[in-house]
Amino acid sequence: MPNPNSSARRIAPPHDLTIPESGSVTARGVLSAALGRLVAELPTVGRGFSASIDVRTDLAQFQTLCRDLARKHPGALSSFLRRTPIATLVRSLRQEPSEALVSELVGLFYFELARVGALDAVQHQHRVPRRIVSLGGRLVLTIPQLARSVVYANGAILVNLPSGAIELQIEELTEVPAGFRADLGGVLAEKPYHCIEGDIVLALADNNPLAMFEAHPNKHGNAIDLGGKPIEQWTGVLRDALHIVELFLPDVRREMDLFVQQIIPVGYDEEKHLSASYQEAIGTIYSSLHPSLVTMTEALIHEFSHNKINALFELDDVLENAFSPLYTSPVRPDPRPLHGVLLAVHAFLPVARLFERMIERGHPLSQSQAFLARFARVRQINAEGAEVLLTHARPTETGKPLMEEIRRWHTYYGKVGP
Repeated sequence: MPNPNSSARRIAPPHDLTIPESGSVTARGVLSAALGRLVAELPTVGRGFSASIDVRTDLAQFQTLCRDLARKHPGALSSFLRRTPIATLVRSLRQEPSEALVSELVGLFYFELARVGALDAVQHQHRVPRRIVSLGGRLVLTIPQLARSVVYANGAILVNLPSGAIELQIEELTEVPAGFRADLGGVLAEKPYHCIEGDIVLALADNNPLAMFEAHPNKHGNAIDLGGKPIEQWTGVLRDALHIVELFLPDVRREMDLFVQQIIPVGYDEEKHLSASYQEAIGTIYSSLHPSLVTMTEALIHEFSHNKINALFELDDVLENAFSPLYTSPVRPDPRPLHGVLLAVHAFLPVARLFERMIERGHPLSQSQAFLARFARVRQINAEGAEVLLTHARPTETGKPLMEEIRRWHTYYGKVGP
């Protein structure tokens, strides 16, 4: 399906979106433009779908507030939309608007404004959201279904239950430590976010409505699952993987800080690694835990790369024949559209660059035969995928520089020895 926003926003040609040059600002520009699309969408989100009176009232009030924010504080609006739980809901509402998603978006947005003291007036929400998933506050609130309404004011929210009102002070809840969980008069408050490094967290909460929809034929959704391993093991391994990226691909690591906000655990497996990302959930990586640090590092680069190109897909189709016909994929058992082949090559090229640099600098992890075999396999995947793309793809004007970048690296790795 053609992107309705294709070519609507001007961006600098993405000539190094796959493997950034030193000091590159290409990824930053793409992300900024993708957020700009959301800023323009937000005042009309949910418009036109059939809804109850309560939801229509909430939505009209919300849209008025968003238009006021866009006019008075466009930078603030963009910063809120950068948070993946909010942006994920906005993008998901493009496909199938529902009362539940609209209510969750309205409630989360009001909560985030209240959390930072940015509400110009008290806001009443009539259709109560089931959950408020605040990555900014590292807090999740689960609200009873019997609640009649929620009121948001700077620094506090009021949940009206049949038994009476519960007032929650936001600052008090956001300051409790990670792992906190308590029933506060019927409202469940949790702190399910655990620091990995900087602003990147291991998230044991997820509001992506598409998380259980999985395109890979050998995988069945992305339910949160620590796989029986302690949180400290997860955060430690992921931190070590990020450190390897910093050592050998520092510009990629810098871009990660722009994009990646949360990594969601989806189990443990000693044999295979499973990971995923979604265009609707830019900023989120789903990852299983694997005993190999090399495998974990590869997976982070791979899924981050998907996040990066997904931001470009927010702006342009990139390929005129992205979804038809189907072609043999170098990494999947099922035939894939060129869109999928492009995703694979774009993600595996920086992995090849990581392996190459680790070998050049003699890193201990690069000395095994398994590592060298994996490097050879990654180069083979890239070569096969690039041949399919360069032979069949019809890039858009935005896609042409990206395809030329892939051509350059395809030529480069064609000269690298076995």
